[in-house]
Amino acid sequence: MKKYAAVFEKSSNGWGASVPDLPGCVALGFTLDETKSLIREALEQHLAAMRADGDEIPEPSYVELVEVA
Repeated sequence: MKKYAAVFEKSSNGWGASVPDLPGCVALGFTLDETKSLIREALEQHLAAMRADGDEIPEPSYVELVEVA
């Protein structure tokens, strides 16, 4: 099982999420929990479509949170 980084952003009317390693893999929801569920589904569908098309699946990038004062 691979783990891809998802970036979540709050907007004025909900949440957005994207997977930087997979351009075009995005989700929008009203709540953070809904958006987490939707991006998981989007990621699974995106990877399934890539496999079906014979595309190379990229390895997940290394991600680290950087703390600043």
